[in-house]
Amino acid sequence: MALLQDARDQVDRAFTGAARGLDFENAFGGATSMFRRRYAKDLAGYDVAITGVPFDGAVTHRPGARFGPRAIREASALQPFDPPWGWDGYSPLEQLAIADYGDCGFDYARVAEFPGALRAHVRGILAQGAACIALGGDHYCSFPILQAHAEVHGPLSLVQFDAHSDTWPDDDMERIDHGTMFYKAVKSGVIDPATSIQVGIRTVNEDTLGVETVSAREVHEAAPGAVARRIRERVGERPVYLTFDIDCLDPAFAPGTGTPVWGGLSSGQAAAILRDVAGINLVGGDVVEVSPPYDTTGATAIAGAHVAMELLCLWGWTRR
Repeated sequence: MALLQDARDQVDRAFTGAARGLDFENAFGGATSMFRRRYAKDLAGYDVAITGVPFDGAVTHRPGARFGPRAIREASALQPFDPPWGWDGYSPLEQLAIADYGDCGFDYARVAEFPGALRAHVRGILAQGAACIALGGDHYCSFPILQAHAEVHGPLSLVQFDAHSDTWPDDDMERIDHGTMFYKAVKSGVIDPATSIQVGIRTVNEDTLGVETVSAREVHEAAPGAVARRIRERVGERPVYLTFDIDCLDPAFAPGTGTPVWGGLSSGQAAAILRDVAGINLVGGDVVEVSPPYDTTGATAIAGAHVAMELLCLWGWTRR
C-alpha cells in the first residue's frame, strides 16, 4: 500500500527527488531523467554523474544516435522501483548519490569543436570528484571522454563491448570518425592495449594494436563466466574504462543502431558477463550508438538503460 501511496504522491522527481533511494513515480509520467535522479550541476556530495552526449556527427552509415540519450532516459523510468536483478541485493540507487548532469552542449554546425567541448564537459564532472557515466551519441564520443579520464587516472585499460574493433588506422588526430578513435587512443597513450580487451567482435580488422579480442562466436561457444574471467585477468587491478556499443548485441535484441551486424550477443549473455566482471576497478564508462529512429519497439533504448545500470553497479561494487 505504501508503494501505491508513493506512486500517487511522487511526481517530477527529476526536480524534486533525493540523491539516493528507489523511486515510485509512475513510469509513464513526469519529467524524464536518468533513473528518475535529480538534475544537478553542483556535484558536491554526489558519487556519480550521468550525462548525455547527443552527437552523431561521426557515423559511417545511419545517423540518429543523437536521440539516444533522450530515449535511454525515457526507457530508464522502468528501473527505479527495485534493486537490479542479479547483484545479491546491491542497490546503487539507494547506496550511491547519483545525479543526472544533463547533456553536453556544443554547436552542431561546428563539428570540429565538438571533441574539445566534450573533454571540457567531462573534466567539469571529474574535477568535482564524481565519476562519469555517459550516454551516447555515436562511439566517437568515447575518445574525448577517455582523454579526460586519462588526465586523472593515467593510461586506462579499455573493456569494449562491440561488433567492431574501431582500431582502423587513422593518424589524422583531427578526423572525427566512430571507427578509428581507439586507434588514436592507443597511439596517443590514452589506453594501454596490453591490458585492454574487446568482446563481441564480428567484423574483420587484422590489426587490433595488441588489444585482446573475444569474438562473438567465442562468446557463443563459452559460458559467460569464462568470458568474464578473461576480462578480469586481462585488466587486473588497473583503472578500467568500460564502453558498451549497443551493436555488440545482435540486431534481434538491439535493432536501433547505425551499423548493425548479425551474429551478436544476446542481451542475456551481455547481462551475465557484465555481472560476472564485478570487482574490476571501473573508473568510468559509457553506452553508445543507441539510435531510436531504427527501432519502433524501444527495445534498444531499454537495453541501453540496463547497461547503464550495470555500469553503476560495477562502479559501486568495489566502493561498498
